[in-house]
Amino acid sequence: MKPLVTLLSAALLTLATATAVADPITDAVANEHREMKDRLRDEYRNPQQTLRFFGIEPNMTVVEIWPGGGWYTDILAPMLKENGKLIAAHFHVTENSPKYYSRYLNQFKDKIANHPPYADIELTAFDAVLAPDLAKPGSADAVLTFRNVHNWYMQKGEESLNKAFAAFFKALKPGGILGVVDHQLPESADDVTMEKSGYIKKSLVVDAAEAAGFTLAAESDVNANPMDTADHPRGVWSLPPSMAMGEENKDKYLAIGESNRMTLKFVKPKN
Repeated sequence: MKPLVTLLSAALLTLATATAVADPITDAVANEHREMKDRLRDEYRNPQQTLRFFGIEPNMTVVEIWPGGGWYTDILAPMLKENGKLIAAHFHVTENSPKYYSRYLNQFKDKIANHPPYADIELTAFDAVLAPDLAKPGSADAVLTFRNVHNWYMQKGEESLNKAFAAFFKALKPGGILGVVDHQLPESADDVTMEKSGYIKKSLVVDAAEAAGFTLAAESDVNANPMDTADHPRGVWSLPPSMAMGEENKDKYLAIGESNRMTLKFVKPKN
């Protein structure tokens, strides 16, 4: 039988090794501050796999575009708190903005003031046309936008889309990453569908990114959902979590789950 001291030493070594190889993304997704209603969405949004695909590291300066209520912020903030930096480029509010802009922005400000994991977040504003300077030029290692690109197209068409990607390019360091997740419209669909449905064609996103100077480095089907036809009475909002149709065909939409999403990784060239 091995001496007790030897057994304790081995146990401590095992613990130290396990701590050393801990995965910061896994730890961030599992952090205690996330609410259960948000954790239930992990099944569809796959935050661990998505952030790992984008190559997000805890020592990066990351800009999250339009974080809304903070679903991804609740993961990114604790992950970047110690050795990195999170910049939240939230809604740019004007007198003509939708009412929910102010509501979400005020809630977010309150969390920065009173919620410890948010304490070190730098808050900026972003609008593709009115407020494109989301961070200091060339300061970010990564810019991430989750389910937002369709909004810019719906608001002001390709002009807004192109200016948004140009703003992201400007904020990133050479070699920096742009991660995009959004509701994907089949390429065979009529372009007019993008005006109100919340879905957008991948080709349009790629064209806008490449026009800004980005290179498409990789794409993933981690957030794909082949059960979603992208053809619903209330667009993407017919599906969970919005369930805009109420009780009408509720079981059908719950069975589909959240939308079919493209997951694209772009890189700003180093030269």
